[in-house]
Amino acid sequence: MGKESQLILPLGPIKIDGTVLMMTLLTVGIVFALVYFASRNLQLKPKGKQNVLEAVIDFAGGVVKSNLPSNELKNFQLITFSLFSFLLVANNLGLVTKIMTVKNGAELSLWKSPTADPVVTLTLALMVMLMANFLGVRRFGLKGYLVNAFTKPMVALAPMKVFEEFTNLLTLGLRLYGNIYAGELLLSLLAGIVTSNGYKSFLFLPIVMPIELIWTGFSVFISCIQAFIFVTLMNVYLSHKIVAEH
Repeated sequence: MGKESQLILPLGPIKIDGTVLMMTLLTVGIVFALVYFASRNLQLKPKGKQNVLEAVIDFAGGVVKSNLPSNELKNFQLITFSLFSFLLVANNLGLVTKIMTVKNGAELSLWKSPTADPVVTLTLALMVMLMANFLGVRRFGLKGYLVNAFTKPMVALAPMKVFEEFTNLLTLGLRLYGNIYAGELLLSLLAGIVTSNGYKSFLFLPIVMPIELIWTGFSVFISCIQAFIFVTLMNVYLSHKIVAEH
């Protein structure tokens, strides 16, 4: 069996990873469906599904208030909630199952977490960095933004702060990718131990199944933590750009 290949969807000169596209759309659909379901028939005394929805919204608000002035809550609570919900589903989607097929002698993955792809995580990180810088320019003007973001508390730190923009982008995106990809990769390897041994597979089940269950639980925990870290860092980067340095 050859190495894993990609489901490529050509769009003119652009080649799109079909699996990542489908899983991203599925993630968006799941988040929309869950929020829509939980927000029907809202009551003054919340219970059940409404309690869960409000708890996640309050959690997102807590992340904002921990890193930004309290008057910024109304500006960034919604995007923090939306991104956290997306990542929470996306990070765990690939742990649900594994769907593989064979194309041209190579394994083709049809189901995985979209955040197990570096293009997705780096794109999310780039969006965060662009948003933070855009909002900084809009708030202080171009000159005020450059002064506030890169010359305080010392002008001598400007080159380091410019370099920090690139390192923040890479670490924000690759941290998320590395954790999600590693979790799915190990689960795939454990499953492969069983499926690749034919009639002897049942001999490995007593060993592999407990390990896979433990690792799945650990991966779910890590996936949730990574969603929290991502939105927290987003608000930290926003604070560096829209809050005046002293």
